[in-house]
Amino acid sequence: MAGETLTASSYIQHHLQNLVYGKHPETGWGFAHSAQEAAEMGFWAIHVDSMMWSVGLGILFLWLFRKAAKSVTSGVPGGLQNFVEVMVEFVDGSVKETFHGKNPVIAPLALTIFCWIFLMNLMDLVPVDFLPQLFHAAGVEYMKVVPTTDINITFGMSLSVFALIIYYSIKVKGVGGFVGELTLQPFGKWMMPFNLLLEGVGLIAKPISLALRLFGNLYAGELIFILIALLPFWAQWALSVPWAIFHILVITLQAFIFMMLTIVYLSMAHEDH
Repeated sequence: MAGETLTASSYIQHHLQNLVYGKHPETGWGFAHSAQEAAEMGFWAIHVDSMMWSVGLGILFLWLFRKAAKSVTSGVPGGLQNFVEVMVEFVDGSVKETFHGKNPVIAPLALTIFCWIFLMNLMDLVPVDFLPQLFHAAGVEYMKVVPTTDINITFGMSLSVFALIIYYSIKVKGVGGFVGELTLQPFGKWMMPFNLLLEGVGLIAKPISLALRLFGNLYAGELIFILIALLPFWAQWALSVPWAIFHILVITLQAFIFMMLTIVYLSMAHEDH
């Protein structure tokens, strides 16, 4: 992919371009062959690679945990059972320490968020040319394999969490309680418009910060891997291995932060005062 026909700039742009399917104003339905053509398809164009990898990794997560649950034993556990038990206990402990309400949905939701985001982030450790070259040989022009470097994926997840925040806020506090929370604090009823502005900005900032934090960290990490791939072969090994080891911390930390903020936000939604 980084052959002689590609400059450094075009190589980077190629690796940062999604496989987009949509309706072009001139050519009709089909896959975009350039970033400009993808942009001309508009909002409803689908990033096929992001959808494929995110859904596939979600299915992988469900299959692994279901397999562990079906083969669970009280004797000497296997490696998969040990891993699943550690993950469940870790997430369960985090929920008990942070979530102060009573809701059976929160722990499974937190477990799903952490494991799913971790698997999507983990794709960043695959060599940047390996999978794109395989798909290129099969006739697929573009292929981004890290779903969390796509702002659409991270915003989709954060907006889902935001919808749960609104739902549980209204369910626990009622419509009046939720509206009162947005308009009657911190300065009382005489400054309701100012209160609504402050609380509204704080509410809207939750999904935006969730999405941009995850996207920004993973996008930057992927870009560094791409820049390293442009270097001579000996320099690639000298830089990519240390960065990959450090990036293991980044991908785990970002999954943990997204999970913990989700728990905190939903805990706040359950607090009625």
